[in-house]
Amino acid sequence: MTSTITKAPFRADHVGSLLRPEVLHQARKDFKEGNISAGQLREVETQEIKHIVDKQIEVGLQAVTDGEFRRRFWHTDFLEHLNGIEGYVPEHGYKFDGIETERYDIRCNGKISFNPNHPFIEDFIEFKEIVGDKAVAKQTIPSPNQLFNAGIQNPEFYPDLEEFTNDIIQAYRDAIKAFYDAGCRYIQLDDVYIAGLCAPTLPFSSSNLTREKLIDLALHVVNSVLEDKPEDLTVTTHLCRGNYRSTWAFEGAYDKIAPTLFAKENVDGFFLEYDDDRSGDFKPLEYIPNGGAQVVLGIFTSKFGELEDKETIKARVQEATNYVPLEQLCISPQCGFASTHHGNKLTEDEQWAKLKYIVDVANEIWE
Repeated sequence: MTSTITKAPFRADHVGSLLRPEVLHQARKDFKEGNISAGQLREVETQEIKHIVDKQIEVGLQAVTDGEFRRRFWHTDFLEHLNGIEGYVPEHGYKFDGIETERYDIRCNGKISFNPNHPFIEDFIEFKEIVGDKAVAKQTIPSPNQLFNAGIQNPEFYPDLEEFTNDIIQAYRDAIKAFYDAGCRYIQLDDVYIAGLCAPTLPFSSSNLTREKLIDLALHVVNSVLEDKPEDLTVTTHLCRGNYRSTWAFEGAYDKIAPTLFAKENVDGFFLEYDDDRSGDFKPLEYIPNGGAQVVLGIFTSKFGELEDKETIKARVQEATNYVPLEQLCISPQCGFASTHHGNKLTEDEQWAKLKYIVDVANEIWE
C-alpha cells in the first residue's frame, strides 16, 4: 500500500484555511481606513497566496488551497455574493465556548440564485494559475445546508420551505458548474449545519421539523446539488463543530446522522472532526459503505500548535480500521487553522510544522 493516491482526498490532506500573516492583517486594516485601494489589497493577497502555495507544496501536501486569504469568514464571504443573500451586522455573534464571535451574518433579501459574476470564480481562476501543475488546487465553499440556519429564510420571498430548498439547490448546482468550467476538480463543502444535527440540542435551528426530517432534508439538498456532478470532479464534505480563535460551538457524536448521511451522502470523502472526545468514537463509521467515500480522520488539532504523539495517532488510525478499511482512510487536522480572519492560537511556524508532521505520519502509515 502506498501513501500516494492519485485522486483527492489524499492520505495527508487539510481542510483549507491558513493563518493570515501580519502583512495581510495590516493591508486589510489599511484598506478599511482608506489608506490603500482595493487593487493594492488584492496585490498583497495574491503575493501571500503565492507564498502559502509554495509552503504547502514544500511540506508535501498534494492538494493546496488559497488559505481563504481573500475572505474574512469561512462562509459569509461566499454566501453574501449569491443573488438574494446579503451580509449584515446582527445584535450578537455566535456563542462559542467562553466567547462570542465577531458580529456578522447573512440573510435572505430576495429570490436566491447563483450570481454568474460571483467573485470566487475569478479568484479560483487566478489561484489555479498560481498553482499550475505543481499540485491539485482545492476550492472550499460553505455547504448549501448553511442556508438553513435560523433566521435566513425570509417569509416575504419564501413562505414555502420547498421553494426555498429548490432555489438553493439550483444556485449550488450552477455554482459547482461554474467552478468546474473554471478548471476546478476538487471542491469541499464545509458543513457546520450537518455537524449541528449531531448535537444533543440543535444549535442553529428554529425549524419545527424533527431532527430526523432535518437530517433527511440535509441529505436531499447535498445529493440534489451533486446529481449531475462530472465524474472527474471530487467533492468532499467537512463536518465542523465550530472553530473560532481555538474555541468550539457545540459537541455531539456522529451516531445521530451516520445511518442517513454517512450511508447515503453522495460525496467522495468525509472530513471528520476527531481531535477530542467532543466528537465521540469511531463506531458511526460503520455506516460508510465499503469501497465508498474516503474517510479523512481529523485526528490532529488545528486549535493548538503542540504536535500529537505519533504512536497515539497510529493507534487511532488502527482503531478506525475496525469500521473502515485502511485503504479508505486519510488523515488531516480536524478543521482549518483560521476559519475566520482572527485565526487560532498558534504560530505560523507551528501550523507548517503540524502540516509537515501529518504528511510524514501518513507516509509511515501507508508506506
